[in-house]
Amino acid sequence: MYHFGIHFLICNVLICLFIGIIITFKRLLRNHLSARMQYNLWFILLVILAIPFLPIRSLPVTSFLSWYNFQWGTQAENAVTDMSGTTLAASDSAFSKVNDFAVSVSSQTPSYVNTFLLVIWGIGIFAMILLICRSLKRLRTIEQSALPLQNKQVKVIFQNCIAESGIKKEIPVYSTAFLKSPVTVGFIKPRIYIPIHLISDLHPADMRFMILHELQHYRYKDALIGHIMNLIGILYWFHPLIWYSLKEMRCDREIACDCSVLQLLNETDYEAYGNTLINFAEKISLSPFPFATGISGSMKQMKKRILSIANFKKQPLTQKIQGIIAFVFVACLLLGCAPVLSIHASGYDQYNFNEDEKNITYIDLTRNFDGYEGCFVLYDSNAGSWNIYNRDSAQKRIAPNSTYKIYDALLGLENDIITPQHSNMVWNGEDYPFDAWEADQNLNSAMQNSVNWYFQSIDSQIGLDSVKKYLHEIGYGNQTASTDTDLYWTDDSLKISALEQIEMLEEFHDNEFEFSPENIAAVKNSILLISNSEGSFYGKTGTGRVDGQDVNGWFIGFLEKSGNVYYFATNIQGESETTGSKAAEITTSILSDLQIWN
Repeated sequence: MYHFGIHFLICNVLICLFIGIIITFKRLLRNHLSARMQYNLWFILLVILAIPFLPIRSLPVTSFLSWYNFQWGTQAENAVTDMSGTTLAASDSAFSKVNDFAVSVSSQTPSYVNTFLLVIWGIGIFAMILLICRSLKRLRTIEQSALPLQNKQVKVIFQNCIAESGIKKEIPVYSTAFLKSPVTVGFIKPRIYIPIHLISDLHPADMRFMILHELQHYRYKDALIGHIMNLIGILYWFHPLIWYSLKEMRCDREIACDCSVLQLLNETDYEAYGNTLINFAEKISLSPFPFATGISGSMKQMKKRILSIANFKKQPLTQKIQGIIAFVFVACLLLGCAPVLSIHASGYDQYNFNEDEKNITYIDLTRNFDGYEGCFVLYDSNAGSWNIYNRDSAQKRIAPNSTYKIYDALLGLENDIITPQHSNMVWNGEDYPFDAWEADQNLNSAMQNSVNWYFQSIDSQIGLDSVKKYLHEIGYGNQTASTDTDLYWTDDSLKISALEQIEMLEEFHDNEFEFSPENIAAVKNSILLISNSEGSFYGKTGTGRVDGQDVNGWFIGFLEKSGNVYYFATNIQGESETTGSKAAEITTSILSDLQIWN
């Protein structure tokens, strides 16, 4: 919820565009769409309005929200990043040449705006819920005072209308003195309430028309849609354009029901049905409460309905088919773009791992992780087999931290910023939090000590546009960089999952990028941790530190052993002491248990 308020505000700006498109299509296609189809177009809006609250994976257009994430969130929830730190701790002498450095990032954030928006939104929701509760109380009063319908003539009309509408289910009908017009209430146990004054001053034709109208509400489940509309009204209480849309949707709902009734009537009855609305316009001009669907509406809506009745013509089959095709086109167009509104999807946060025809074993490594949240993935290239612990976590994309520096080094080599023979960079004399950073660096030392300024220099010389192009070319994670070359692998704009780390490592090892073999070899050498008679162990860590606490740890790499290559990726998350070194300890214990590396 850190930035829900601001994300939600941005989504509401985009929602205005969707509403404008729907209204435009309604006007352009009004001669091709039936009244029912025009009403159904609003269902698309209901789906769109639900999307900000759903964890839907987004389309490439979410780059705007990713840019927003950097601008507003770098110092907040996205501050769970590392400005640094890499690999294994020196406790294992075999890895002693690698240091685990991490610079803390403050979680101080311009969250006051977000908090203010959430508070105001919550107050509005609370007020709307109070109004709904008042309406529920009124509905309860009507239910308690209503009596089962006794008038025999009206009961006969009601049964005839049920048969005429083709409805098989029995629907309870009641009389009440607390309403001016008939209403249908409930979608699980629907019931119809008829005002006593209409029964006392019975006009059989008018009663028939009004009951037929109510039965169309039942037939098309309008009570359920009405509840959804009420929920939307609560969540979007502040949005005038949505209120306007809901008002228009209610009007279109009544017009659609009118047209459904006219489909059942003879043409000679059309005028009589319209006169029923005119005769009762004053009595039924107000909607009783939000949980009911009925024949009532505002005077302006009544005018639109009467004009619709006057112009009604039964559509031929070809026109109905054209209307369906037009509706499907509009629905696909809008819903195809709608995932951009998903707050949870603003950074491509989930990787769709294709498990088809893969040899996958899901293993339980809870003991090895010793209370840490996280995942482990191992890929045996010869056997083509996968071992995965915590599948959901392995698919989740998070900041790569310093593990990205493997590919950043390749970027520098491929662009001749550095070369395998000449990778030296001169320290500019600035103070850094680690002594190892305050010295001239080459590729090996910069990788071993995870020297931020070395890789930032590569990126700044290449430029942000080239960095973004490179991410796309190699298919790295969500392929998204922020607006700053100094921060994109740590500011939560660039994200990658553990499964993708494995796939990237395999492409790197086999040089599927088709880069210079010499450059690939130079980077491999810079992440070589152990080489002995058992094989060669390559690895890189990353540590995320916020407010002095290490909260995110990576260890990725591969083993070359006996003509085989094993690729691994471990990620851990916690409130403290969650480092790349700890991830490396967990990894080595797992590899030992699996008898892959001792």
